[in-house]
Formats: sequence, structure tokens, C-alpha cells
Amino acid sequence: MAPTKVVRKSTEEEVAVVLADYISQRSTKYIADHGSFSVVLSGGTLIDTLRKLVEPPYVTSIDWSKWLIFFLDERVVSHDDPDSNYKLAYDGFLSKVPIPESNIYAIKEGLSPEEAAEEYEQRLKDLVANKKLRASPITGFAKFDLMLVGMGPEGHVASLFCWHFQRFEKEKWVTFVMDSPKPPSKRITFTFPLINSASEIAMVVTGEEVGDALKLTMGPHASYGYPLPAQKVSPEGELTWFLDNAADPPRNPCCIL
Repeated sequence: MAPTKVVRKSTEEEVAVVLADYISQRSTKYIADHGSFSVVLSGGTLIDTLRKLVEPPYVTSIDWSKWLIFFLDERVVSHDDPDSNYKLAYDGFLSKVPIPESNIYAIKEGLSPEEAAEEYEQRLKDLVANKKLRASPITGFAKFDLMLVGMGPEGHVASLFCWHFQRFEKEKWVTFVMDSPKPPSKRITFTFPLINSASEIAMVVTGEEVGDALKLTMGPHASYGYPLPAQKVSPEGELTWFLDNAADPPRNPCCIL
């Protein structure tokens, strides 16, 4: 079980501030340790919560040239489609920082979901083989430095939904979904073995709509019954939850960091 830290803040704005500092520290650490910083982005509200990174002091102090960007999941649409996670990330974050275009590993357009998943998995395997990405000594899967992960209102992460068999995948690094409950229905997604091979995962969960799922995920009865996908997140290194009061109202003031 990964060591877990919980950072609770009163508002989403405060979460954005502390998240930027957390990411900046990890960037410095991993670049110093092995010359690059591999970051996995998810969609949803996460990109907006990264907004402090494109402001001083971070926008000028971070060594963006050493960042490698990947995508936790993606809708099988063109990169300029409003539903694209790539477009969301580009418009809200990537276009505002000097990460080299060659270091941004978007999912290939114009393929079927199955083809897109296979192509992305092979690209990741090639990056591991070429020493651009590290491999987990435990699983052999790619070992990303930091995954920035959100959670859906019913407890899904990436495009791994409660009632879909993809959440049980053990062998593939990347798989595909044909019937997402929220359109677009066709998606590709990292699997849990790849997700949990990460050095660190930040679960960024804000807003009232995720409150019920968060109570189930982190509450006293979290180990009972059928686990939500969010409960399966357990990286090889450290797991940090970033929460605001809307998602997780404080029960004990001493727990707010």
C-alpha cells in the first residue's frame, strides 16, 4: 500500500496554490535525479487547477525543457475537437509554458480506439527501451515520475469505470473503451498496472459533485464491498490527495495542512 498524504484546503484556489508548489518541487527533484520530469495529465477540472504554474514564480523558474508530457486517457477525437483532453491541456496549460513540442506525447489521431491504444502503448514501450522513460523494477511497466489524476462523481479515474472490465486489466499498459457512460463513448486509457507503477500520484479532487464518491473512497468503510476505481490507485511511491472543503468538508481542523 502506497504511503498516503492528504492535503486539505478551504477552497479550490488554495488547492491550486499548494499544488503548483508541490509540482515545482517534484520537477526540481526528478530533473536533478535523472535529467527529466515525466508528467501524466488527466482531463476534467485538473487542467484549470494547474493555472498557478503558468504564473510567476513558476513559469520562469521551472526547467520546462526537461518535462515530458503524457495523457492518462483520451477521447478518440481529433486534437482540435472540444472534447479532446489534448486540446483542453494545450489551451489551458501547455500553450503557456515552453515545453518542447517533441516532449508532448499526444495520442495519435485518425485511428480506431483499439489501434490508438496499441500505438500509444508501443510508443511508451519504445521510450522505455530507449531510456527516455524509466521502467519499474517491480512491474516492468513504464515508471512515470508524477501522475496528476482527477476523480469522477461516481469514483472513476482515467477512463476506468466501475462497471467496465477494463479496470481489471493486468497485462496491457493502455486499453480502449467503446461505451463510456459520458460521451464521447470511444476512449483510450492507461490501465491500473501502468498507473500504479508511477513514482508518485497526486489525486486532485475538488468540488461538491465528487463529495459522495470521496466519502466512499476515503471513509471508514472504504475497504468494505466492491471497491471504486479510485480506491485502486496505489503508486509504488507516494500518493497525495489534494482536497478542498467542497469535496471533503473538514471534520477536524487539525487535519487541514
